[in-house]
Amino acid sequence: MATEQRTFDPINYKKTTHQQWESAAGAWHKWGPLLNSWLGPATETMLDMAGIVEGSRVLDVAAGAGEQSITIGQRVGPGGHVLATDLSPTILQFAAQSAKEAKLENIETRVLDGENLTELDGGSFDAVISRVGMIYFPDQQKALKGMMHTLKEGGKIAAMVYSTAEKNAFFSIPVSIIRRNANLPAPLPQQPGPFSLGGDGVLEAAFQKAGLKNIDVQVIDAPLRVKSVTECIDFEKESFGALHQMMSGLSESQQGDTWEEIERELRKFESDGGFEGPCELVVASGVK
Repeated sequence: MATEQRTFDPINYKKTTHQQWESAAGAWHKWGPLLNSWLGPATETMLDMAGIVEGSRVLDVAAGAGEQSITIGQRVGPGGHVLATDLSPTILQFAAQSAKEAKLENIETRVLDGENLTELDGGSFDAVISRVGMIYFPDQQKALKGMMHTLKEGGKIAAMVYSTAEKNAFFSIPVSIIRRNANLPAPLPQQPGPFSLGGDGVLEAAFQKAGLKNIDVQVIDAPLRVKSVTECIDFEKESFGALHQMMSGLSESQQGDTWEEIERELRKFESDGGFEGPCELVVASGVK
């Protein structure tokens, strides 16, 4: 009997992704201070590479709860503008709330699929950024073409992604343990995922294919530092909806055992000084 051929379904994938971020929206907002301390320095590098200065008009794609949108809003000042977009309405409500609390009137939010950016006016932004967002797009070229559509001539796109699984053990270890315990098959070809753009030259090649010029790439060491392995586990449990989706076929007892195994494995990154989980990011920028 012939084995049924598995194929990647981008429509179903997007539905699942939408559900995951709707569920994780509150947690992503709650953990905003940790995201800032963890990803903040690399974010500043990304904004520098995008040429974002006072007065810039910036599109933030897959903005999430908007922690980096706040950073951009402060950088561009009253004369600038930030449009934060995301697939999840709930997570953007938190982004709008954070902007209001920060007394930033230059930040606007809009529910928008990152692959449908041609709905925005062409040539209306000085820069487009996406922080750990492109990894979720089934059609990354469509997303990049849409970003270019919104850019003025000479404007820049900058994106941040995780590098390889080997360099991001804080997350790849839980993923591998869950995949094994839940007896999940390997990801399908062309399937988006946390490390889908992190290989050597992969993000740069994607930018080149989209037609961007003067491409610059930086690899940044960005360890996840928290007080303990327990805090790391709490962060991942609450914020990474994909992990829960992967475990949905396990019983409550099996899920508990799986999290215990993950904690045992991650404990090797804990010391008297706290927990430091390996993480490496790739940031690329290119000019329209």
